[in-house]
Amino acid sequence: MFELPAAEITAWIGRYLWPFFRISAFFMAMPVIGTQLVSMRIRLGLSLVVTLAVVPVLPVMPRIDGLSLAAYLLIAEQVLVGVAMAFVLQLLFQIFVVAGQMISYQMGLGFASIADPVNGVSVAVLSQFYLMLVMLLFLAMNGHLVVIEVLMESFRVMPVTLNGFEFGWLWRLVSWGSWMFSSAVIIALPAVTALLIVNFSFGIMNRAAPQLNIFSLGFPFTMLLGLLIVFISLSGFLPQYQGLAEQGLIMTRQLIGIP
Repeated sequence: MFELPAAEITAWIGRYLWPFFRISAFFMAMPVIGTQLVSMRIRLGLSLVVTLAVVPVLPVMPRIDGLSLAAYLLIAEQVLVGVAMAFVLQLLFQIFVVAGQMISYQMGLGFASIADPVNGVSVAVLSQFYLMLVMLLFLAMNGHLVVIEVLMESFRVMPVTLNGFEFGWLWRLVSWGSWMFSSAVIIALPAVTALLIVNFSFGIMNRAAPQLNIFSLGFPFTMLLGLLIVFISLSGFLPQYQGLAEQGLIMTRQLIGIP
């Protein structure tokens, strides 16, 4: 009767199991694929297919007991790495959401919120519009394929080992939150500045002629002017996205140590 020792079975299972945790965590948290629009079964199936496809070219996996403490620490580390890489991509998408919120509040559309089917929260209409544009550009430019390639390279520069956690790259990830807010301000600054000048002009007119009730007339005018400014600014949306997407991918590579 053919028998396999327990060590060989553990090594064979671990060769597929340890990469699966990093890959599945990445797909569960990344934009577009990791949203509520994609069911859990599809994400798990995609993670399994990608794992089976890339395992033959990955480095040798460590042989450890699946029920030991080291195994649980290794699982936690792989999940943390996958979620951290996906979090950088989430920062890229949230830049445009925050920019849309800033413009909406300035033009008087902050109260117009709709349910976001991607994240399951209520966001401003303009933020949802920007998010849809970014998702379409991300898929049209094969951004999902690029990030999957970066994920596969992470196994080479950050292999599955028992060396323990290194929190230095986590602090770097937290510090990149300022990049999200600063980039959102840069995107929203032209529209916010133009609307601020308009509101300032309405204030001067109200002081010059209080009987005209400028604020009641200026609210719809500010909203229409804000929509016009957003329409004009769409001509520069693609260059802005390309620059920010390039920075986001560079940051993702830097996070795992890829030069």
